Amino acid sequence: MNRKFVAPLIGSVHLTIYFFNTIFWSLLIFIVAIAKALIPITLWRELCSRISNTFAESWICINNLAHDLLCSTRWDIQGADNLEKSEWYLVLSNHQSWTDILVLQRVFNRKIPFLKFFIKKELFWFPILGQAWWALDFPFIRRYTKSELKRKPHLKGKDMEITKKACEKFKTVPISIMNFVEGTRFTQEKHKRQKSPYANLLRAKAGGIAFVLGAMGGKIRQVLDVTIFYPESPKSYWAYLCGNINEIRVRVKTLPVHEDLVGNYSNDQNFRIRFQTWLNQLWTEKDQTINEMMNSQTSKP
Repeated sequence: MNRKFVAPLIGSVHLTIYFFNTIFWSLLIFIVAIAKALIPITLWRELCSRISNTFAESWICINNLAHDLLCSTRWDIQGADNLEKSEWYLVLSNHQSWTDILVLQRVFNRKIPFLKFFIKKELFWFPILGQAWWALDFPFIRRYTKSELKRKPHLKGKDMEITKKACEKFKTVPISIMNFVEGTRFTQEKHKRQKSPYANLLRAKAGGIAFVLGAMGGKIRQVLDVTIFYPESPKSYWAYLCGNINEIRVRVKTLPVHEDLVGNYSNDQNFRIRFQTWLNQLWTEKDQTINEMMNSQTSKP
C-alpha cells in the first residue's frame, strides 16, 4: 500500500493509543494528588510524589512501546548509560520541535528521575495533560514582557519566586529538571533575527538554569548535556506519530556541577560572566557535535 495513505492511518492509531493511555494514567495521578492534598504529612506527600512519578514513567513506557510497534524509527543514542535514579540532574538540550520532549522521555525514562520542566501558565488549561502536569508538581510560570514590567513594576521577580518555590519541592524527591535554554524552538528566521554565532543553534540563555542550580542548594551535582539531531525532515510531532521520522540521533554528555557554577546570577557580575561563558562554550561544542552528525554518513541500526 502507498506510504502516502498508510502514514496518516498509523498516525491516527498512534494518537488514539496516546489519548487513552493518557486518560488512564492521568486518572490515577489525579487520585494520588487528592490523597496527597488531604493528608498534610511530609513523608506521606513524598510517598505520593514517588507514586505519581512512577505512574508517569509507566505512561511513557506504553507510549514508547506503541511507537516501536507502529513505526520503524532508527535510534542512535550515545552517552545515556551509567546514570542513576537516585541522583538529581539538570538536563539541557537544543530545541527544534515538540518531538524533542518525546525523544528526551524515551532516552531517559527509568534511567534517571522523572523529567520535569517549567511550563507556561496558559498550558494549565490544556485538556487532561495540563492538569496532570499540575498534579505532578510541574511548575507553571508566566514570563512578563518589558512593557508589562514597566507598567506594573511589582511583577518584577515573580517568575523567580515561583521557580524558587518549585525548587524547594524538588529537593525532597530526586528529579530531573529539563530546560531548553534557547527559550524557543529553532527556526532559520529566529536564527537570522538573533544573529546567532552558532550554525545550528539559537543563543543560549543562562539566567534560568543558573538560578535553578543556586536554588537547589547543591542537590544537583550533574548536568546532562543533550544534543538531538534529525538527519531528515520533517521532524514535527505528527511526523513522529506517522512514522515519517526515519532516524533520530542523540548524544549525551555528563558534566559535573563544580562550585564555580553555583552563585548569585542576578547580583554578582563576575559570576554572571563566568556562567554565561561556560554555557556559551557548551553551546559551541554542541554546534560542533551537530555538524559532525550532519557530516556522518553512517548510523547505528
